Amino acid sequence: MDKNYKQYSALIALSSTCFVGQAYANNEQRYADYGPLKTYAQSPLQSNALTPLVRTGFSHTPDTVELYATSTIASVWAHTDDYSADYYQNALSIGSFWQLNNKWALELDYTWRFAANNHLDTLTKAFHDWFGIGQNGRDEVDDHSFDISVPQYGVEIHDFEGETISNAFSFYTSYQLLENRHHGLSLGGSLYFNYVGSGPFKTSNFEQALQLNYSYRTGKHSVYTLLGVSYRHDDEVLAQIKYNKFAFSTGVSYQYQISPKHRFLTEVHVYEGASDATSDLSEPSTEFLLGYRYHTKSGAIELSMIENVFNMDNSTDIAFTVGYRHRM
Repeated sequence: MDKNYKQYSALIALSSTCFVGQAYANNEQRYADYGPLKTYAQSPLQSNALTPLVRTGFSHTPDTVELYATSTIASVWAHTDDYSADYYQNALSIGSFWQLNNKWALELDYTWRFAANNHLDTLTKAFHDWFGIGQNGRDEVDDHSFDISVPQYGVEIHDFEGETISNAFSFYTSYQLLENRHHGLSLGGSLYFNYVGSGPFKTSNFEQALQLNYSYRTGKHSVYTLLGVSYRHDDEVLAQIKYNKFAFSTGVSYQYQISPKHRFLTEVHVYEGASDATSDLSEPSTEFLLGYRYHTKSGAIELSMIENVFNMDNSTDIAFTVGYRHRM
């Protein structure tokens, strides 16, 4: 009897261990890794042109399909001797990603950027007052304005609330160069078409980009990096401001898995100056992001905040993004 009891006990223990292990594996599979934040460049010139995203260097399971939607509100404030910009920029993006096989992946994206009052001036001023940061002239003008002035190119656009700033379609494809348990390296290319049929931001321009994505992961830690370059056929993209033909970009994203459902992310994006029009616009633009992701069985909700650093006159003052990503 004792012998049988021991055998049954050992069998139950082994079965329990297998069950727990399988449950843990299923749990890890259920809350899949979504990689870096689905957050676009917010600096005024870069956000309205093709600027590469930080992406994962790892592939997904073949035939994985992801659908996503994001919404962003941003406040632009820049004031120098050469130009000034004071307006709100908002964006809605929808898209789909498809992992074709172990090597190839595709993504289609549509983004609409428009000017609308999101009331961020009040929040920004309060934030600067709370932390004792100077207002850089914000307190000398009216709140909720929509003004862009670049005298060098005769650009004077005012009271443009409600106008479309950019209306862009993009196609991205990537090829897996290297992948193992800890390292992933992929090469990606993008095609981008922005068309605004009327209004002060009327344009039709075509752009391309190449990027190298390298990622490293171990345990609860993941790091994603970007090195990219964009090429523009037309040098006038936003309000007749002259853009450079080529622009380089780089970025790094760090993700910490707090628990299977909760992830903390932080990113830094650095973009080459998009224009030689003025001294500040020709200098690099740097964005710092803080993000949080909540995972469900088949999707993830993302929240992120974007703040400019170093050069306050060539990047968005502050921006907030909320998004949902659904995997099939």
